[in-house]
Amino acid sequence: MEDSKLKNKNVETFAEDMVKAIENDRGGLIKKIIHEEEEHEAQKKNLSPESAKNKTFLLIGFLLLFLASILFIFLFFFNKEINTVSVAPLYSSIIFTDQTDFYAIDGFTEDKIVQIIFNRSNNTKVKIGGVNGIYLTENKMVVSFNKFMTFIKGSLNKDQSNLFSNNFLIGIFKSGASSVSPNIGDLFILLKIRSFTDIFPVMKVWENKMLYDFYGFFGVDLTPETNYLFTKDWEEGIVSNKNARILKDNDGKIILMYVYLDDNSIVITDSESAVNEVVLRLNSSKVKK
Repeated sequence: MEDSKLKNKNVETFAEDMVKAIENDRGGLIKKIIHEEEEHEAQKKNLSPESAKNKTFLLIGFLLLFLASILFIFLFFFNKEINTVSVAPLYSSIIFTDQTDFYAIDGFTEDKIVQIIFNRSNNTKVKIGGVNGIYLTENKMVVSFNKFMTFIKGSLNKDQSNLFSNNFLIGIFKSGASSVSPNIGDLFILLKIRSFTDIFPVMKVWENKMLYDFYGFFGVDLTPETNYLFTKDWEEGIVSNKNARILKDNDGKIILMYVYLDDNSIVITDSESAVNEVVLRLNSSKVKK
């Protein structure tokens, strides 16, 4: 019996101690519960659409949706008035050039175009042995040979000029042989042809007017003393082991010539050095291909 009473007494004592412990810590426990509840309420408030942050996000979202709707409506109803910008095609140089210059000739006269090229040939900055390539542009597009002939009012008609490829090169070879200025170069015009058989009779006809088309580019003065050159007969010749037609003055100096470099290439120039350099570069480009 005494053991039973002792056990009951121990249980009562333990229970009383637990009650006292809870009573003693009740303030801390309640504070903890209140604190957790406050944090929970704060979290709910932050997630609520009523919070200032979420109001800002919602406002920005609605604004973006509104702007997107306006843009969609504008594009749907007014897209016909939007102009597309054409991209200029990439040019492909016939031979390697050490320097390439582009000149916009929008609205330029024939004399202005001639002056640009003539001035450049007399003041090229490439090193000796180098080639300076020149491309003319209109509306940011590289001018084709057909268009070039139109600009300079050349003697070839449209059907004749169509026998040439649109891709051509105006070039300046700096031989370093000039005793006047170290920056003077030898001008040449490199043309690509579609068919040697078709172009041969065209070139024979053109040679009678070729000097008239290009005298300004090559610095030939139009004077009573040079008038005979425009009616003088051209001669057969060989330049750089290539067949050529040559116009010489009465002293035997080459005034202008055109040389058949291969079945698809013709160069017009007044310089044998320029022909030699073009032949080397043309052959080099064929090897690389």
